[in-house]
Amino acid sequence: MYGGGNTFESVKFEGLENEDPQKLAEFEARIERGEKIEPHDWMPQLYRKQLIRMIEQHAHSEIIGALPEGTWITRAPGFKRKLALMAKVQDEVGHAQLLYSAAETLGKSREQMIDDLIEGKSKYSNIFNYPAFTWADSCFISWLVDAGAIVNQMANARGSYGPYCRALERICAEESFHLKYGHHCVIHMATGTPKQRQMMQEAIDRWWGPMMHFFGPPDKVSVHTEVLMRWKVKMASNDDCRNQFLDMYVPKIWELGLTIPDPNLRKNPETKKWEYTEPDWDEFKRVINGDGPCNKERLAVRRVAEERGKWVRQALLRPKTEYVTPLA
Repeated sequence: MYGGGNTFESVKFEGLENEDPQKLAEFEARIERGEKIEPHDWMPQLYRKQLIRMIEQHAHSEIIGALPEGTWITRAPGFKRKLALMAKVQDEVGHAQLLYSAAETLGKSREQMIDDLIEGKSKYSNIFNYPAFTWADSCFISWLVDAGAIVNQMANARGSYGPYCRALERICAEESFHLKYGHHCVIHMATGTPKQRQMMQEAIDRWWGPMMHFFGPPDKVSVHTEVLMRWKVKMASNDDCRNQFLDMYVPKIWELGLTIPDPNLRKNPETKKWEYTEPDWDEFKRVINGDGPCNKERLAVRRVAEERGKWVRQALLRPKTEYVTPLA
């Protein structure tokens, strides 16, 4: 999952007063027992709304996330790297299809989700609005961005909505291969020629800020965390995911002799938490709301792809064909 789709928008528990108190109590009791909620089960409208928002953003992030790496398929160094990167990009697009299907079970059509993405009504992960200038940038994405995604996905795969959890289980299995591929690429760069090592270090310097944004705003200001964790839509807070990522991957980066562009980065021996320079949240808000280096370019590519593929979708339709919502 390419998380980090959380924004600073205001989200409250509006509408719960209109829900049936008995059904709401039974619903929350089921979640407390660890049961999965399925598409045809009763659920509060706010639960449905938040799930659609979260799964839709995840799906969009898989689609958009394939773009910066996809530009390096023809320029990857060597035939094997080209094949591996092509397979990875194909996997990411496939993940999006799984996620769109999961979101469709909640009542929103895939066509409407794509329209909302192209029109800028729906968000995706902020990190993909930055350019991949070099092959080392692609390596950073394949290893560390996917690592951050797995931290989010592994937690949310234990959530309460059945179709989303099942999609995440399959996605996590494939992402583990992406992670190994990306790690191998970074090791090759870090232990290669001085120029390769320099390229890898410069990529880390460029991407570290967006990577710290990746998990979303801090818990103290994140407006979605309370509602998502109450109903086990989200299983770990933004700060917990960020700390877990740092715990797992900062030592690996240091082992390769690479540095991280944050002089304040250290693990507190007493709290066992990482301390770091506070990310630039103004930049985060600006980028995720449309004013990043590549926002317009990313959506333009999707818009062209949608227009060029329109004739295929129309050719597949039959006059009497009825839309069928996925069951699970």
